[in-house]
Amino acid sequence: MNVNFYVTCIADVVKAGVVKNTVLLLEKLGCNIIFLEKQGCCGQPAMNSGYTKQALEGMKKLVATFEVNDYPIVAPAGSCVYAIKTYPEHFSRFGETEWAERAQKVAARFHDLTDFIVNKLKVTNVGAKLTGKAVYHPSCSLSRKLGIVNEPLTLLQNVKGLELLPITNQQTCCGFGGTFSVKMAEISGEMVTEKVEHIAEVEPDYLIGADISCLLNIGGRLSREGKNIKVMHIAEVLMQEDK
Repeated sequence: MNVNFYVTCIADVVKAGVVKNTVLLLEKLGCNIIFLEKQGCCGQPAMNSGYTKQALEGMKKLVATFEVNDYPIVAPAGSCVYAIKTYPEHFSRFGETEWAERAQKVAARFHDLTDFIVNKLKVTNVGAKLTGKAVYHPSCSLSRKLGIVNEPLTLLQNVKGLELLPITNQQTCCGFGGTFSVKMAEISGEMVTEKVEHIAEVEPDYLIGADISCLLNIGGRLSREGKNIKVMHIAEVLMQEDK
């Protein structure tokens, strides 16, 4: 199966390992990866800050980029996938009817990595092995906005040797929320502090998530508090194998 890979800005800039493992994982599952070099930012920071109108040109470029073929588009970040799926309503709001229709077709092809593996490739066990105890953090964009709840859990439950631990208030936000962590820094700080307290209570070996931004936020707090918990994106976990 031919698959377009959407790298996302944050993965490209600070988490190249996640990008590499996502590509390797999809190839392992039989996908032929296509990287369209004209892809750019989804515009999420601007939209979250109230500058949607100013972001329209960039949104149009992204839509046009992925119109060159009709293959599925996969990204390792639910927040970016959700942002792109809101394109049609934004274009409609500003009277861009033609672009709204074009964006709808492109948005329908966008998938979070775990959604694509479980629901499109129909794979629930990728043959990964990682020994230890882990806490999974369900990001808001993935679980609440996209409704992707069971897919990452199913994949992790089938990782040999991995035990998933429940924590208090597991579904609560980590406090990142894109520009929220900048605009409301004190509140954001308290939210991630509480999240880390609950994670540390169960003494896991790993913190796993499917959104890089959340992992950066929680991982930063874990590091500042000296917690010896390894932070991993689910793509990195699913590429762990018997040595």
